[in-house]
Amino acid sequence: MTDAGLVLEGGGMRGLYTAGVLEYFMSRDIYFPYVIGVSAGACMGASYLARQRGRNKKVNLDFIEDKRYLSFSNYIRKREVFGMDFIFDEIPNRLVPFDVKTLMQGTEEFVIGATDCESGEPVYFKKSDYDETTIARLLRASSSLPFVATSVEHNGQLLLDGGIADPIPIRKAEADGFKLNIVILTKPRGYFKKPGKISKIIKYKDHPIINDKLGVRYQHYNETLHYIRKQEKAHKAFVISPSQDIKVGRTEKNRERLESLYELGWNDAKNQYAAMQAFLGAAGKQYNH
Repeated sequence: MTDAGLVLEGGGMRGLYTAGVLEYFMSRDIYFPYVIGVSAGACMGASYLARQRGRNKKVNLDFIEDKRYLSFSNYIRKREVFGMDFIFDEIPNRLVPFDVKTLMQGTEEFVIGATDCESGEPVYFKKSDYDETTIARLLRASSSLPFVATSVEHNGQLLLDGGIADPIPIRKAEADGFKLNIVILTKPRGYFKKPGKISKIIKYKDHPIINDKLGVRYQHYNETLHYIRKQEKAHKAFVISPSQDIKVGRTEKNRERLESLYELGWNDAKNQYAAMQAFLGAAGKQYNH
């Protein structure tokens, strides 16, 4: 495999698309030396690097009707729509065990992106920054969506969803030395984010900088998309994104739509496999001289 990075966008339950793509990669024994993800992308990337085929689908679909996983009652009790204790403790430790040892012993670098609540800046955690006991906390932090999950404390920092500060961390991958990157997006081509409505109504009292970041997040996201397209045209990025617009929201509970999105990810990866290999081969020769 060419020395390329793998960049994984978040998106809540839209991450089932990424799960499908990564499942196809696993079926072909394709593993990239560097993987970076935020939010759902980081979670999907973890099972991928743990070589646990089928785990992403099982975790995200088999519990979709369980109120402990996703429900308004969670929000009433803990101010969390997603049951974060259930998802990041009960499931990986007891119900669908997460093979953290395989991930940690693998040769691949795995970077988890989050947002610092005090500075509003992105923070990235490499394997050297966490171990088998702390990785779940960082995945939880990266996945703590604004207003529907609480911040997570780690080494004195309060952290929230990685997508706030860096929704598609391709520039971080490039800064870490990867000139070529495969980018998995969870929205179809042509999508651009609109200004958020919730952030205009609800505000963080303890983290005012997060309010500022959320107010301009759509601009940052759209600018990042433009940058990715630029890198794509320069043959520095290869993008896999939904070939169909299956309407799935961040907190989607419709199993049929979620399964369709997962299958779409698998099929899109399969259909673009030859083109991706050609990209890696041609671009690799160009940038490895």
